[in-house]
Amino acid sequence: MKARRQMKVQEIITKEIIHTQEDLAERLRLAGFDVTQATVSRDIKEMGLIKVPSQGDEYRYAVPTEAHPTNLQDRLRRLLREAMVSINDAENLIVIRTLPGNAHALAAVMDNCNWEEVIGTVAGDDTILLVIKPKEAVGTVLERISTLLG
Repeated sequence: MKARRQMKVQEIITKEIIHTQEDLAERLRLAGFDVTQATVSRDIKEMGLIKVPSQGDEYRYAVPTEAHPTNLQDRLRRLLREAMVSINDAENLIVIRTLPGNAHALAAVMDNCNWEEVIGTVAGDDTILLVIKPKEAVGTVLERISTLLG
């Protein structure tokens, strides 16, 4: 069922412009899949879907064409510059605020960069929580992000 659903997700986002997880969930329901927003969110993460510019200031879901490390760094740099609104830290946590609808894409790229200090990310619509270990490495991660923003 999961494989069939994810194949349908890929088909939908390649044939239609899908801006939000809710839009994708609705299209899946119309196609006969009983899904929740949480299921769609997991599918997006597992499939490594990204958000790419669409019409005007909007973004849509897309299948990444390559997962090459160089492309990941370029994609991370671009997403940080285009979508990040603010960054703050406390103890071993970093909170990144993004433009609405962009947190998941940015977090997915950060996850794929495999930074050893980042043990995990949690993304909402416009907020990403990075968990850093050890907490002394927070400065290293902040510096790396600052360099990418260059």
